[in-house]
Amino acid sequence: MAAGGLAGLLPAQTQLEYALLDADTAQEKENLVYQYLKKMDSRERDLTVPELGGDLQWLNTAGPISLHKDLCGKVVVLDFFTYCCINCLHLLPDLHALECQYSDKDGLIIVGVHSAKFPNEKVLDNIKSAVLRYNIVHPVVNDADATLWHELEVSCWPTLVILGPRGNMLFSLVGEGHREKLFLFTSVTLKFYKERGQIKDNNIGIKLYRDTLPPSPLLFPGKVTVDNSGERLVIADTGHHRILVTQKNGQILHAIGGPSSGRRDGRFSEAAFNSPQGIAIKNNVIYVADTENHLIRKIDLELEMVTTVAGIGIQGVDKEGGAKGEEQPISSPWDVVFGNSISGTQEGDVLWIAMAGTHQVWALMLEGGKLPKGSDLKKGVCLRFAGSGNEENRNNAYPHKAGFAQPSGISLASEEPWNCLFVADSESSTVRTISLKDGAVKHLVGGERDPLNLFAFGDMDGAGINAKLQHPLGVTWDKKRKLLYVADSYNHKIKVVDPKMKNCATLAGTGEASDVIGSSFAQSTFNEPGGLCVEENGRLMYVADTNNHQIKVLDLETKILSMLPILNPEACDVPDNLPVQKDKITNLPKLPKSAPVLQLPSLTVAPGQTIQFLLKLTLPPDSKLNEEAPNSWFITAEDNTWLLQGQCLSGEIKDVSCQIIIPFQLPRSCLSAEAILAVKACLYYCSKVFQLLWVSLSILTCHFEEGESFATLFTDCKCYWKYEGKETDLGFYHFLHFTTYCFRIFCLCLLWIVARKS
Repeated sequence: MAAGGLAGLLPAQTQLEYALLDADTAQEKENLVYQYLKKMDSRERDLTVPELGGDLQWLNTAGPISLHKDLCGKVVVLDFFTYCCINCLHLLPDLHALECQYSDKDGLIIVGVHSAKFPNEKVLDNIKSAVLRYNIVHPVVNDADATLWHELEVSCWPTLVILGPRGNMLFSLVGEGHREKLFLFTSVTLKFYKERGQIKDNNIGIKLYRDTLPPSPLLFPGKVTVDNSGERLVIADTGHHRILVTQKNGQILHAIGGPSSGRRDGRFSEAAFNSPQGIAIKNNVIYVADTENHLIRKIDLELEMVTTVAGIGIQGVDKEGGAKGEEQPISSPWDVVFGNSISGTQEGDVLWIAMAGTHQVWALMLEGGKLPKGSDLKKGVCLRFAGSGNEENRNNAYPHKAGFAQPSGISLASEEPWNCLFVADSESSTVRTISLKDGAVKHLVGGERDPLNLFAFGDMDGAGINAKLQHPLGVTWDKKRKLLYVADSYNHKIKVVDPKMKNCATLAGTGEASDVIGSSFAQSTFNEPGGLCVEENGRLMYVADTNNHQIKVLDLETKILSMLPILNPEACDVPDNLPVQKDKITNLPKLPKSAPVLQLPSLTVAPGQTIQFLLKLTLPPDSKLNEEAPNSWFITAEDNTWLLQGQCLSGEIKDVSCQIIIPFQLPRSCLSAEAILAVKACLYYCSKVFQLLWVSLSILTCHFEEGESFATLFTDCKCYWKYEGKETDLGFYHFLHFTTYCFRIFCLCLLWIVARKS
């Protein structure tokens, strides 16, 4: 047991903290930490951390890790985090930098202890997605029941605990912004125990989860928006660190940035982003919330240039703002939307920003103008509009006294009587409004009345405070229907809110985290959808289904849900087995022109999706399948042979009384938005009527004399048998040759059957 938990560290570490404030040089600070370690190491009894339970689930490792066996001889940094928390995300760059400086060979190991806030975050698959999304490369343990959290008496996210090589607690750091202390404490601890020969350089079995995933056209898309014409989509392909501009059929027009993270302005081929989220488009200009770069970027589609308009590239702590954009530090912008100033003469002269990192809503003045309850502002100024900066669910008539908790989605309803911003306030699990007349912040749905309770979440339809959400990340306004749609991310649903009645109801999704495109909205599923938008005419809604790596399309009139294919012919690889596939296609049977054709209704499918064809065949009356003949089904795709690569293109038919199931998996990279697949069947069957046999043999002799192959003759027979029951005039020529060729046909049939059996 950890005697007293982290409280046991407080007396000694508090003295160290005060001493460090008075130290002037780096050497003085190192000496103070060194003396502190001598004192802690000479204690009669260590403050030890209990063993991590053997039944806990681990990620990024080959198997469970024992703290007191596998990590003996290592300096260990325990990171208590939950993946929804913006403060925890702010800490990840510090941990990554520490990992780059010291490896397990140097004696350092970082272990993420995931202690969930929301029920959705306890699910291992969801933690896996977060580990990949945030590029976490150290071991992570799922402490779903917060066992270690309670043992050490951890009180908030994030909390770092630094352990010595015996599992002895040495330091704790609470909250973000302690990078200098983290490096100081870690480096001196490694030096101290190396001098005592207690550091081991053995490797820990790291097996990164990201190395097991197949490539995908999109990776954790965070947000999506559509231009006023409805013809162009803009997608924040967050995991690929890029912005995609596509046609509404998914054809890529521009790919800007990616695939690696970075921070660089310039031409599209040179530009770099770091986990971009929110996007807003007007004409040929796109604004981007470049979240982990702490920047607002501008994309000019005509000039094909990317520039920075707000932020300095590092996380800011300023909660007031007021400087010119490029000089104003900002913190984790998560969403953006165009709006209008009070005194402005130009449409869309303000860019509203959901500033998740400081729990506020900010404004970037794209032109000179005035904000509610504010003075005139110059073009380019970036400043706080609403939110005190305290993480709260506090509503107030004055915007600066209101409190938000990680606002992550924002949408504008400019028409009366609304004239407000809708805000998805994720950590309070609410949707709030900000009046654009006077700045008043009000509650719409979710949460509860206590402004300090950020745990009032759930999944419940209802009105106002009776409705419950779980970490919503996106909102979008439907001008046509006067409704608000919400990406209720951790409930894996899309919900619809009537702001007049304050009523919230489920529109789509079952609540299960999966990827099902059902026959209705209610049967379809999502996995942590992060953003959504409705086109101007109100017909289609696009949803960034983040953990499914897809953009879903919801037709709000027909209630049909489909998936947007991401089409980029230049990016598609040509399979190595293409020549073999061509041979397979060439050798398939050819059906006669008179073969009946049944056309099925079109089906919307997703790249990589597996579909099934059910084939049921019926023979004419008094007919029997020739089981010795090569009866088969086969698949073709004229002008779209790329669909067939790697597929099973044919199969035998042995019994027509059974329904045949033909599976077909679509390629993950598609070359066109539409294609036609054909499933064909070739059967050889015999009639029990002698007259029909006589007719067919006569036809066989005629064709054989003309040089047809024997296999083709059987195919042609099938065409003639459809005239069964009708008199057929064979002609004098056929009658004379019947006796001569009948014996030849019999011999050929016998040889073919023998060869078939052998």
